[in-house]
Amino acid sequence: MVTSSEAASNRRQTRLRREYLYRKSLQGKEKASYEQKRLVRTALAAGKKLPTELRASYDKLATEIQQEDSKTQVQKTHVDDEYGDAGLEDPRVCVTTSRDPSSRLKQFAKEVKLLFPNSARINRDNNRVDELIESCKESEFTDVVIVQETRGEPDGLVVCHLPLGPTAFFTLSGAVLRHDLEGGAQPMSEAYPHIILNNFQTDLGKRIGNVLKCLFPVPRPDSRRLVTFSNENDFISFRHHMYSKSGKNEVTLHEVGPRFEMRLYQLRLGTLDQKDAENEYVLRPYQNTASKRQIL
Repeated sequence: MVTSSEAASNRRQTRLRREYLYRKSLQGKEKASYEQKRLVRTALAAGKKLPTELRASYDKLATEIQQEDSKTQVQKTHVDDEYGDAGLEDPRVCVTTSRDPSSRLKQFAKEVKLLFPNSARINRDNNRVDELIESCKESEFTDVVIVQETRGEPDGLVVCHLPLGPTAFFTLSGAVLRHDLEGGAQPMSEAYPHIILNNFQTDLGKRIGNVLKCLFPVPRPDSRRLVTFSNENDFISFRHHMYSKSGKNEVTLHEVGPRFEMRLYQLRLGTLDQKDAENEYVLRPYQNTASKRQIL
């Protein structure tokens, strides 16, 4: 039987999702209006004639421009709703596995849990995806990270942002656990790490960089822990280091681990349990032009 608190929570999540979808549906109209006002500002600043198609609506556009301030003159998208609170509060990440994990996947999940400050690792057991997401929402987690495997080798990573999404699906390859590193791993610090996002150039690349960056809280300036996501030909290399200053102008890096390679194959506008959510990106490697495209 559903309790009154659970019913109230479900109604709130439904309302938030409905409001989010409504604002997203208005995004196309707002983008057109924003582009028209940008053309008017450019013409007025340069002292040029207005474009012919904007002369009839100039009075309305000029009134709106005069009423705007530094915040409202910038176009907002659905990304502002998903990560509107990023940086205000530390993220809380739930790390779990696919069902019936092997001992190697359990160890990998433990090491992934140590990567994210303020995170918790839970046993999946036989919980369905919708039950898992609902439980994380009730526990006020901001993100869910699920690691997957094939024959004991980690080969999948799912990052789901709560409560509105998005959900990013990655393939994993070349996973090296801490105890498998050459020379042994350095002790792992629990300090908030600095995040290095390298070579995320496109709009989708910046979007994925934002998804990964928001898994970590804002670090202190003197933190000596580094987490790197480096994109090369749409493959994201993950590395985890500590650094120390060995001289006035010398810095020594110590790899902490784990390390692995990631590749995005799907980005869904919604949470993991919403099967009918819209896909923002899907990898299509068998198209003729697939080898020429750089998506990130």
